[in-house]
Amino acid sequence: MRLCVCLLLMLTGSICVFDSTAFVLPTKQVEKVFSLRLRASSANLFFAQEVVEAPNNGIKHPNAKMTVVIAGATGYIGKAVVAESVKRGYNTVALVRSLDKIFSDEGQRLYGETFKGAKVVQVDVSDADELTKCMSSIDIPVDTIVSCLASPVGTKKEAYAIDYQATLNCLNAGRNSGANARHFILLSAFCCRRPLLQLQQAKLKFEAELAAQNDLTWSVVRPTAFFKSVSGQLEGIQNGNPYVLFGDGAVTRCNPIAESELAEYILNCMTDESKCNRIMNIGGPDEPLTNKMLGDMMHKAAGLEPRYVYAPTWIFDSIINTFQVFATLTKNQFLEDAAEYARIGKYYAVEDMLTTDPEEKYGTITMQDHYNKIANQGQDPFTPIRATAFIGKAIDAFPIIGAIGIPATFFATHPELAPTPTSLQIALSGFLSP
Repeated sequence: MRLCVCLLLMLTGSICVFDSTAFVLPTKQVEKVFSLRLRASSANLFFAQEVVEAPNNGIKHPNAKMTVVIAGATGYIGKAVVAESVKRGYNTVALVRSLDKIFSDEGQRLYGETFKGAKVVQVDVSDADELTKCMSSIDIPVDTIVSCLASPVGTKKEAYAIDYQATLNCLNAGRNSGANARHFILLSAFCCRRPLLQLQQAKLKFEAELAAQNDLTWSVVRPTAFFKSVSGQLEGIQNGNPYVLFGDGAVTRCNPIAESELAEYILNCMTDESKCNRIMNIGGPDEPLTNKMLGDMMHKAAGLEPRYVYAPTWIFDSIINTFQVFATLTKNQFLEDAAEYARIGKYYAVEDMLTTDPEEKYGTITMQDHYNKIANQGQDPFTPIRATAFIGKAIDAFPIIGAIGIPATFFATHPELAPTPTSLQIALSGFLSP
């Protein structure tokens, strides 16, 4: 059963664009300063808090009196915010789940000198007491808290644990008199404008609590999409696989934003009063890009002739319905989560992630710039592994099987839900059209 679920999820996982948080850190540039254990006054518990500080060559900066605390610092955007905060001279505190992976070769591969100049603090953001003690112990008063926390999978349990509760813990720790922070910046998501998924609803629940409190000013930044989210097929086409398009390749449009420029925009919210107590959508400088246009750009960067295969978007409904039927019958949480993950896949296959208002566009780095860079220098290690190479090969070799295999299995066992011959003919004609 789990093998079948994993194979089906290979499809849905190939197009998800929400950011997930990695949990390893850089190593060689950091020096261990001290470790500290704090005993809770009301219970016989120990809260571990370890700190490492990267050398900054003794350079003093006027902004050094302002402390920026970044939660989710090891994620794709979090690490960029850390680097930008250090660059601006802020006293930068990066919150991470574990320091152990800092000293690994994998951590150095992922982060290099990203955390140079920052204090890296080990703390469990899901533990409200531990987090409050951590915030209160920071020597230079906290000015701004930036939350880049995001559920790595987007299921209901994970979304409400991270996107809502852990993020709320960060807010409450900043509101505590020990920290007394001034401003809170939330990295949210553009997709929250149409909240059909658990992860979006969890984010919106926190956004409502953030706006309702009066202790801190706040800014909510909702980026359209990240460069990594639309870069996962590069290795596949470089290895001779076709680029996979959903629908006719023009179902959705987007203007993703570079992680470095998104980090700039996020930290601009600290000092730009026009961004105070506002929810802001933000995308990159490109004009609307369809999936087909992204494919053309990627092939151009790789120096290859474009080659495509087309997958119908309605295949997601069959996957979702299959998982949901069996999840409801068996009350199995694994299948329930699989259905939600399939919904996430469908959402990003059919919904635009696009800003067109000039005020909602930022930066100068285009998608073509990014594709040219990774085609020559290699993929960003944070780019998620895609199943599209396998999907492309399967559809390219067996287009009919790829089109009807999964739906046929479902409808064979649930004939009352089967489409009419006319609707099936229309769907297949859309799939087989060049």
